[in-house]
Amino acid sequence: MTTNPTAGHTRSWIFYATLLILFWGVWGAFSALPSTKYGYPDEMIYSIWALTMIIPAVFALRGQRFDRRPRAAAYGLLIGLTGAGGQLLLFQALTMGPAYLIFPIVSISPAITVVMAMVLLRERVSGLAVVGLIAALAAIVLFSITSGDSDVSKGPWLPLAILVCVAWGVQAYFMRKTATIGVNDATTFGWMAISGLALIPVALFSLGGIPTDFPWQAPALTAGTQLLNAVGALFLVMALSRGKASIVAPTTNALAPALTIVVSLIAYQTLPSPYGAAGIVLALVGSTLMVYSDEKRGEALTEAVLDPAAAEPKSRA
Repeated sequence: MTTNPTAGHTRSWIFYATLLILFWGVWGAFSALPSTKYGYPDEMIYSIWALTMIIPAVFALRGQRFDRRPRAAAYGLLIGLTGAGGQLLLFQALTMGPAYLIFPIVSISPAITVVMAMVLLRERVSGLAVVGLIAALAAIVLFSITSGDSDVSKGPWLPLAILVCVAWGVQAYFMRKTATIGVNDATTFGWMAISGLALIPVALFSLGGIPTDFPWQAPALTAGTQLLNAVGALFLVMALSRGKASIVAPTTNALAPALTIVVSLIAYQTLPSPYGAAGIVLALVGSTLMVYSDEKRGEALTEAVLDPAAAEPKSRA
């Protein structure tokens, strides 16, 4: 029997996944503070987030080759622009609605990826994915009922949250396509940072320039919270490079939003309505089932490619 000499190294994904959950969970709960406390514009929050992406991008690209192929650039820009556009919409949504409802909706993004894979790649969907998709759709219905409650809705946050869900679902689809042409994670993360920076002028133009009538605490608090977001993305890359996607992906899609919900409910001392609570549970369960099913199928396909004999049906005795 052979042993894997890198087994000890691959277990290090647990450390980075734990940091990812912590960073993204806390960031999600407090990401709206600059807006709610100081009235800081969401365009400025986006711009500062894009700048903080430079820090983890530098670390991600150290010792890595940046793929300069045109196809890598095209897919990288698609991934980056859908991700950055989703962030811009997310910051606006957080100024209108509660994080403990918005983030569960965002966690449903695997539903978009599953549908696109079915339509564009003609992929078959497992029973678990179908159950997860139904749970996700039911969650959106429940959130639409909750959004009618004036106590938790100050504007059209639900459509914006759904648009973020769509944008990040499309982003995940193109990440999947990128893997087929051999683009490394460092290159993908680099394009994500570049795309985020490229949209700063758009955000500032819509704002009418850089505002100067806010106290220094507003941009400082924004930088602190958004650095959690940016560094969390780096931990995602590091966890995926060390562990199985079938384990890391459900962690990022379910446990981080779950921590956001818990921290938000404790910090703001509020409780969701019965419809909202049911929607939270269905969203988290649905996203986990879809991602787990999708990644397990991808893992099986990879094993079949590496060991074709194992995928062949066994002959009868």
